[in-house]
Amino acid sequence: MGIKVDFRKRYYKKKSDKKKGIEPSFTLDAKFEIENELVVLFGRSGSGKTTALQCISGLLEPNGGKIIVNNKVYFDCHKRINLPVQQRSLGYVFQNYALFPHMDVKKNIAYGLKGWSKEEKEKRIQEMLQLLHIEGLENNYPSQLSGGQKQRVALARALAPKPDILLLDEPFSALDMVVRMKLREKIKEIQRELSIPVLFITHNHVEAFTIADKIIIFHDGRVQQLGTPEEVFYHPKNRHVAELVGMSNIFEDAFVVEIDEAEGSTLIKSQEMPVRVEHPGLKKDEKISWGIRPENLRILKVSEDENGKLGDNTFDASVKSIVNKGSSKVIAFQIKEHRNLLIAEVANQFFEDTRLDVGDICRITLDKNKIVVF
Repeated sequence: MGIKVDFRKRYYKKKSDKKKGIEPSFTLDAKFEIENELVVLFGRSGSGKTTALQCISGLLEPNGGKIIVNNKVYFDCHKRINLPVQQRSLGYVFQNYALFPHMDVKKNIAYGLKGWSKEEKEKRIQEMLQLLHIEGLENNYPSQLSGGQKQRVALARALAPKPDILLLDEPFSALDMVVRMKLREKIKEIQRELSIPVLFITHNHVEAFTIADKIIIFHDGRVQQLGTPEEVFYHPKNRHVAELVGMSNIFEDAFVVEIDEAEGSTLIKSQEMPVRVEHPGLKKDEKISWGIRPENLRILKVSEDENGKLGDNTFDASVKSIVNKGSSKVIAFQIKEHRNLLIAEVANQFFEDTRLDVGDICRITLDKNKIVVF
């Protein structure tokens, strides 16, 4: 059970471009397999996430490939199978909810229950009202609901027909943080209870990390990486993924200087700044890129460093800027000797203890276990 997709969707600036043999302006090449789990589609606007959902749902027809959901073929180019939307057992929640304004909550939920008996409909509506905690709102119209209530009604409508798959296109983007947190937990609870694949689009790093069983990274119409949140956020496969998941310290044109097999580490140089990493398989003089997440930089007091000497991956640095993010501070450091710029993010309490200000000199260290090479 689950989803298997391997399809292509091409876009041309003009309809005549395809006949003239002109290259498409954008091509989505989506290939992935997931089980009955909650999977986040993550990437910049225009990377192909919504197009992927629309092709799976039947709102768009791919130019080639296959889409299989729970062993049912939704699309197969070679066999000329392209099931219409109504024959695909799925629920779809749009970013703008798409509730019918002239229908009350009860009728909105019942919309997808065509062919059900009156008794079955009533029973299912009550189940959805209870599941989404919107009892008492069944006679209200969308204009009488808050944003969070509208979102719950949209989810209830999508889930009412007992779909095989649930597609969510940035469903919480217009909601405040508290409502988003509650609905995240509700989505996870629903996925576990129904045991169906859920594809969820979001641009929010925190949302992606906290809600997902797996994350699929899209960039420029291609799947760049699929894995658990920990795998994707802390072990990105390339620069595109690293940038998307918030790795602000990325350096290119580094090269391998020395390999210490006994210690199991490798010395690399980036703009003459020596950095020791733990990455087996690298070769001497190999050209690489590397990065480290801002929360994995550690700020040291001079007294913390034994005898005042600089150890591996420890550098004197000056504070160039400090940005308040509310619960944390983002600090830009310039390495004193090598002029490289590194970004750290620290909790407010720690920052208050350091009493750092712009222009101050301190020491920072990079954990070699946290450095990613790609």
